[in-house]
Amino acid sequence: MLLLSLMPSGMCLMFLGISAACHIKSLDRRLGSSSATDRYSWDSYDTSTNYYTEFPDTGVTVEVYLELVNTTVHADGYQRNALLVNGTLPGPTIIANWGDTVVVHLHNGLTNNGTALHFHGIRQYYSNEMDGVPSVTQCPVAPGESITYKWRATQYGSAWYHSHFELQAWEGVFGGIIIHGPATANYDNDAGIMFLSDWTHQTADAMSSIEETSGPPSLDNGLINGTNTYHGKGSRFEMTVTKGESYRIRLVNSAIDTHFKFMIDNHTMTVIAMDLVPIVPYTTTVLSVGMGQRYDIIVDMTEAARSYWIRAIPQTFCSDNNNADNIKGILRYDSAWHSHPTTSAHSYIDDCDDEKSSNLVPYLPLNVGSESVKDDFDVTAGQVNKIFKWFISGTTFFGEWANPTLLQIYRNDTNFTASSHVIELNQDDEWVYFIIQTTLAIPHPIHLHGHDFYILAHGTGVYSSYSVPLSLTNPPRRDVAMLPASGYLVIAIKTDNPGAWLMHCHIGWHLKEGFALQLVERRDEILPLIDYETLNQTCTAWDAYTRSHVVVEDGSGV
Repeated sequence: MLLLSLMPSGMCLMFLGISAACHIKSLDRRLGSSSATDRYSWDSYDTSTNYYTEFPDTGVTVEVYLELVNTTVHADGYQRNALLVNGTLPGPTIIANWGDTVVVHLHNGLTNNGTALHFHGIRQYYSNEMDGVPSVTQCPVAPGESITYKWRATQYGSAWYHSHFELQAWEGVFGGIIIHGPATANYDNDAGIMFLSDWTHQTADAMSSIEETSGPPSLDNGLINGTNTYHGKGSRFEMTVTKGESYRIRLVNSAIDTHFKFMIDNHTMTVIAMDLVPIVPYTTTVLSVGMGQRYDIIVDMTEAARSYWIRAIPQTFCSDNNNADNIKGILRYDSAWHSHPTTSAHSYIDDCDDEKSSNLVPYLPLNVGSESVKDDFDVTAGQVNKIFKWFISGTTFFGEWANPTLLQIYRNDTNFTASSHVIELNQDDEWVYFIIQTTLAIPHPIHLHGHDFYILAHGTGVYSSYSVPLSLTNPPRRDVAMLPASGYLVIAIKTDNPGAWLMHCHIGWHLKEGFALQLVERRDEILPLIDYETLNQTCTAWDAYTRSHVVVEDGSGV
């Protein structure tokens, strides 16, 4: 049943990703101030506005109802069990305008799983409790229980939400987020989110048991927006376009262990944003997209009116896929015959590197100050009780679902366990540099909650402050960056957002195996931000559930 409901003035409701009529005023404002030929402006704001400190106050609330369900899917023609949001793969897209307040009501309708919802890339500025990380910002939501998340859209662009409980994100608990705002280039049509996913015919949990003892498994397939073919079964994703028009596509890599090279045969892409950071536009035919990363691209439909392959190509440098040459969708000009494309791929180099830093120039220029704190993290791997684990500076992360960091802070019980790997940053507005490096020939997408970080340096080999210059003048900034294989990544943040924030590898197996730490930032300012009633209610319900059900924390606790 489709539910649309008019809400009081200044509020609208979404169900199954469809906006209620009360949101039309907000959409009219967006279209009137950001037309296809002038998308740089947004009411009295534009692409030069410092969105870290200034953003609109629309007075509009977008309200969304989501429910997790156990079901089966045939994403590529083969049936498997899945956990879905509102019964769809991917889940419904949350759509808001820059400056709106977003309220998400999440009901856990799963039969035997706790859950939580993380809004990946959303800064959660002074709203840390809404970050949705069990063992850090909340207890898991027990089956049959609900939770409400409320946050402000202080940024604009493309993001996504996913479960941060065990491997649920890769069982199907994910969906898109679009926050409308200005853009650094003009376009005619917004084509919305395009998810690039890997896929297996067994559940992610079943594959994880293989990974933990025998190393990364070969994955069966990949999906584009939740669909693909496999051995003659399934169906392709299709996108119909009009010749002469331009389309904005919001790419999201939602894979558990696949770095994709994305392309559209015969077409060139103009890249206008990375993660939620608008950039100076550049053009390319091939785009390198790591796990958790997003890129907004504009494609001009200037080719002959026929059909073209859309390709998401797994990079064998860092993972294996049994259907690597066949993860494809179809771009079809609206006057073309409905036949399969016969086009050829652009050439590319098989690697798992980020896009060149020289291309990733933030449109809003911001510089980095001298560090007040510098931490050096070595990433290593090993086995504990014959189970593979990842270590940062000798610690494998293991949080406590029933005793999250925010609850400990509220109770002033901050004798954090060694395995919760807490780094305290107590000074406000200081620059902190992190040096992350590894001798292992495996790249890692590093994701930080609560911040965009500044990428000061990255490369192969051992980092040396004597031989590696740091880029402090408007360096790339984003929330996911690749730590190169046998290499280093140097990033910086400014301590301007109080909270407990997770930093972790976005490869699903690696997070489950302890590749994470947390930053407790400006602890004295966190306490007034905590809604203890909601926090305690969720934890009390989780405690009651675990008293009557067997719950085994065999992963990292997030």
